[in-house]
Amino acid sequence: MHSNPQRLAAEFFGTFWLVFGGCGTAVLASANVQWLGVSFAFGLTVLTMAYAVGHVSGAHFNPAITVGLAMCKRFSWKEVPGYVVVQVVAAIAAAFVLWLVAHGIPGFSSTETGFATNGYGDRSPMGYDWWAVAIIELLLTAFFLYVILGVTDTRAPKGFAPIAIGLTLTLIHLVSIPVSNTSVNPARSIGPALFAGWDAVGQLWLFILAPLLGGLIAGATYATLFGDGEPATPLEVATEG
Repeated sequence: MHSNPQRLAAEFFGTFWLVFGGCGTAVLASANVQWLGVSFAFGLTVLTMAYAVGHVSGAHFNPAITVGLAMCKRFSWKEVPGYVVVQVVAAIAAAFVLWLVAHGIPGFSSTETGFATNGYGDRSPMGYDWWAVAIIELLLTAFFLYVILGVTDTRAPKGFAPIAIGLTLTLIHLVSIPVSNTSVNPARSIGPALFAGWDAVGQLWLFILAPLLGGLIAGATYATLFGDGEPATPLEVATEG
């Protein structure tokens, strides 16, 4: 059993890697890799860190996943605040480092470029209205947690959970980058938005609320839909071969 500081450190490093790797690809390399490359970048960050530190903290890296796991009784509610605070702080730290690196090119503006932030209306990559963005963020977050809960179920093959989780996040990005620039993670949204101006910050409410609701819905319904009454395998165990 790892100590609480070790678990929080794992969540910090995992969330930092997710935001820096995923948003960093969008900010620094999207001209070359396009949406497909950005989608795989986000999936690879979760896959690699789930294998690296999933056995330590459970590899949440996402407040919506943390609250969803608590709703499903896979995680203690009393630990939720610590995980969420660390995830948000890590996302802000990663966005700050990315902001510094991006300014290595003269004339860069995080406000004008959007800085990989999420948005609706005129801040959506293809102009989707807020309600369409809300639907897709809620739906895809719910499916993301369903996959996480399923691949870490006692009945699932052990050792393969991070692969399925990483590929699911890749698919989620392939579907929703044109709609919202893909959040499904309040921490991922908060970090870059703080460096992209008030317009980005003003739309954060949707990218906090919709993923959290999606996570809560999936957490509340998984056992009824797919459970069999047997104890679940946490990701700390599911990542082991």
